[in-house]
Amino acid sequence: MSRHDPVLSKETVEWIAVGEAPSGNYVDATFGRGGHSRCLLERLDASSRLLALDRDLTAVTAARALAERDARVIPHHGAFGNIAAILDEVGMSEVQGAIMDLGVSSPQLDDSERGFSFRSSGPLDMRMDQSQKLRADTWLNEASLSEVTKVLREYGEERHAVRIAQAIVRARPLTTTIELAQIVAGAQPRSTPGKHDATRVFQAVRIFVNSELDELRAGLDGLFPRLVHGGRLAVISFHSLEDRIVKRFFRSHSTPPRVPREIPIKNRDIVVPGRIVAGPIRASDREVSQNPRARSALLRVLERAA
Repeated sequence: MSRHDPVLSKETVEWIAVGEAPSGNYVDATFGRGGHSRCLLERLDASSRLLALDRDLTAVTAARALAERDARVIPHHGAFGNIAAILDEVGMSEVQGAIMDLGVSSPQLDDSERGFSFRSSGPLDMRMDQSQKLRADTWLNEASLSEVTKVLREYGEERHAVRIAQAIVRARPLTTTIELAQIVAGAQPRSTPGKHDATRVFQAVRIFVNSELDELRAGLDGLFPRLVHGGRLAVISFHSLEDRIVKRFFRSHSTPPRVPREIPIKNRDIVVPGRIVAGPIRASDREVSQNPRARSALLRVLERAA
């Protein structure tokens, strides 16, 4: 299996597994190849349980292999948007800590057959869950011009969405990642310094195909209420769309509601469910030099306060 260096693993584990011998139920909602999980298991006591969740079937295979060596691990195939139902299924009514490491993982990018990378030729797949029906090529070849334009603009924040969408529709049918990358490059009026021309388009299509932003909102809504008092949720995001959702969620759950001055409510009677305890934390220069994909990572941590 491909190597995957977990981003901000030391910092993430230190923030959610607090104390000398942390104990209880923990969730790695994006197991990947288990980098964060293994760091977390090193700190947890023998009675703890760790839900190793991923929608990627290859990642689930890795989680099952880890579970064979460590009885504390509970491997599970599923999307974290369904986390509330999954926690019920595995018998975790309360959670002491949870990790969400968003976006595409290094093994997914490095495997050309998965279709996530514009740097090598592969099928236009882009499914994080290989069992789902919708693939990138199916959608790109069937969607209307207005639909493609909207996705590129909203999920890729692509300034030239109309031109690129028109080029995609003219070139259909598309079958490979290199085809898409070349079409995007040819439709760009100018290149963006320091960034591949296809970066935003591949991000947009991937986010749409996997419903990533909707899954993120559902995952946050499902995980936070399960945290015990003092339990913590750590989220690592990699682009502005993800981080905006996380930041707004954290702010809305840690800010007192606005109460009209004429209403006689004392500050001590206002319940604020959460408290931001860390973030945004960026990877160190040393980590970025060893793992360039850590450059855009942002870690935020929210604690259940009530």
